Amino acid sequence: MKLFSRKPPPVVCRQAVEAVTAYLEGAMTPRERAAFEAHLAGCEHCTAYVEQIRLTIALTGSVQVEDLAPEAQEALVGVFRAWAAEGDAS
Repeated sequence: MKLFSRKPPPVVCRQAVEAVTAYLEGAMTPRERAAFEAHLAGCEHCTAYVEQIRLTIALTGSVQVEDLAPEAQEALVGVFRAWAAEGDAS
């Protein structure tokens, strides 16, 4: 018998979108995965998003950093940094 049983904290849609890669790669802790899946169970929009990403990965395969031209790597890093800065401002 557990004296203290804590449910995983709820996940909001923005967190789900940010965590989809970790979820699909199996890189979440059991607690994080449970919270993520609990959110998916009640959010049809995030469920659809996860399936879209899953399908995109299946259709495009995987790209290794070494496969990208230096210019493409720089462009992707720039997009990510702009996106991250936008998230920090909100």
